[in-house]
Amino acid sequence: MNHKILFVDLDATLLSDDKTVSEENRAAIQKMLLAGHDIVLSTGRPVESGRAVARELELTRPGCYMIAFNGAVLYDCAADRVLLKRSLPIEVTQELFERASKAGIYAQTYNNTEIITTRHTAELEYYRKKTGLSYKLSANVLDLLEEEPQKVLMIDLKNTGRLARFREKNLEWEKGKCTSFFSCREYLEYCPLDTSKGTGVSCLTKMLNLPLDCTVAVGDEENDIAMLNAAHIGVAVKNATPEVKAAADYVTEHDNNHNAIAEVIERFIL
Repeated sequence: MNHKILFVDLDATLLSDDKTVSEENRAAIQKMLLAGHDIVLSTGRPVESGRAVARELELTRPGCYMIAFNGAVLYDCAADRVLLKRSLPIEVTQELFERASKAGIYAQTYNNTEIITTRHTAELEYYRKKTGLSYKLSANVLDLLEEEPQKVLMIDLKNTGRLARFREKNLEWEKGKCTSFFSCREYLEYCPLDTSKGTGVSCLTKMLNLPLDCTVAVGDEENDIAMLNAAHIGVAVKNATPEVKAAADYVTEHDNNHNAIAEVIERFIL
């Protein structure tokens, strides 16, 4: 058997717009696992949120893994064990919050299982409902962090151009400190330096002693481009942004609401 490993983004790729997974996608995933292939849920979400999706899809057997926090954490779903963790320095985290506050932009970070932020806002409620995570509030988020976090997320639901301007303004400052990218128009992510879903692909395949030519990756947003570039075959779903489609080797005929992952599995894995 030509062993394959599929790296699949969650939101707007595997997950439909209503955050469910179609029966066709579920069946295709189980079929590939029964055939001896591996799957990696690749997400910007925290481990806790990704783990809930893995449990719901019954992806807790050997061969099931997760890239969380856009590559800052590699996780073995079967063993319930973190394989690798990268962190943002505390001083970088603090400055990101200070810069976001001055710009009037909502920011949040995370401990092991919860969202950590300064105040309850529409952005927090929007994110909480999408991920199912609980949260804690403090005027100083560092008071609630027991260790260095894996990322800072900035959210703007009404004026996404403000996030782009913030990122541009702070590009020089972030050099040598952290890595930034968009996971959707409303989400600007700041992750550890030289960390991405692409580094997740490289690190996990090395840990598993698998060649890169057995890898297939599929996504829809800017934070997926590094993953598509790192994999042997990079796939963009039909609903992906133009930039992601340009970086892909293949664009699906179906979108995330119409079994795109089943299409990828049938075409490139089985």
